[in-house]
Amino acid sequence: MSHVNIFSGRASRYLAEKIAQSYGTNLGEVIVNTFSDGEFQPSFEETIRGNDVYIVQSTFAPAENTLELLLMIDAARRASANRIVAMIPYFGFARQDRKDKPRVSIGAKLITNLLVASGVDRIITMDLHSDQIQGFVDLPVDHMYASSIFVPHLKNLDLPNLTIATPDTGGTKRAAAYANFLNSDLVICFKQRSKANVVDSMTIIGDVEGKDVVLVDDIIDTAGTICKAAEIMMEKGASSVRAVCTHPIFSGKAYKRIEESALKEVIVSDTLPTKDHEKITVLSTADLFADVVSRVHNNQSISTHFEFKTLL
Repeated sequence: MSHVNIFSGRASRYLAEKIAQSYGTNLGEVIVNTFSDGEFQPSFEETIRGNDVYIVQSTFAPAENTLELLLMIDAARRASANRIVAMIPYFGFARQDRKDKPRVSIGAKLITNLLVASGVDRIITMDLHSDQIQGFVDLPVDHMYASSIFVPHLKNLDLPNLTIATPDTGGTKRAAAYANFLNSDLVICFKQRSKANVVDSMTIIGDVEGKDVVLVDDIIDTAGTICKAAEIMMEKGASSVRAVCTHPIFSGKAYKRIEESALKEVIVSDTLPTKDHEKITVLSTADLFADVVSRVHNNQSISTHFEFKTLL
């Protein structure tokens, strides 16, 4: 059986080191040569001929993170790797999964096309913004769910009047699964936007009075929606409001908004790097990713371990 090498792009090294340690190996050595004009060239500093190469890199902004991943995949292919697996904890551009107005790109499809063109053999990712992105590429996609780390944490909180909520109607299916597993009520927030990252109005559907509310979402970007939802719920008599989010983008004034918000705690995974913050609790995904590396390498099933319906 071929040997496993785990490498990382510069943006996700903090997570890749934990994945490699959990798997029981050392993170492979990569150097990135940068030219004076900003052009860069990744280089594997050890032989990978005939090996299974796993490259960890979340494709969040800036776009150089995506380009670096593509260059590393191309380098691995040209170095005669046996199999190249892109481990993308946070799959960027996933919000561009369709034409929601005329004359716009479908960014998620473009990114998958680029991954295929670069020579990748398999993709491992977590909590895609849209599940259908798995069908954008004719390659195996292992879609993992952070629910397996969030649910035990929520259980340990032992909240007396737990109620699961979704900050928008698009996340109803995800929140309903949490509510069903945790045997709690479900509350839905209906929001209206005039443009991206700006919430004009929000309505709460359901009763939150006296409840310990947990808002469940896959992404927190500017934190405007989640903080507004928490504020309204507290105004309507909620005992406490927390948020659970897989991908903490936290752009713009996100940290300041969270600090000044009614949120008691924001529970996130480490698919993206975050700053230390007293309201933010980070749960690691490293053991999950290390386990899926082992299962893929040994041709073992991962369906029962990572299927959302099984976990919840």
